[in-house]
Amino acid sequence: MHELIRTNDVVLLSYVQSLLQEAGIEYLLLDGHMSVLDGSIGAIPRRLLVDEDHNLKARRLLRDHGLGHELRDDRP
Repeated sequence: MHELIRTNDVVLLSYVQSLLQEAGIEYLLLDGHMSVLDGSIGAIPRRLLVDEDHNLKARRLLRDHGLGHELRDDRP
């Protein structure tokens, strides 16, 4: 699995999830419920991961939608 983004921005996260779903790219959201524990202070960001097979496609999709700066690391 490759981490695409790590964020506390629920609007950004929802947008990225929507883009991935529309493109047929499966993803895994980690730490989605941890914000309940930290009192919504943003201490624990949510992480969105994709499988190795979809990593390049997902990164290209985010870059094409102007979200390249949100990528966790700048792998191909």
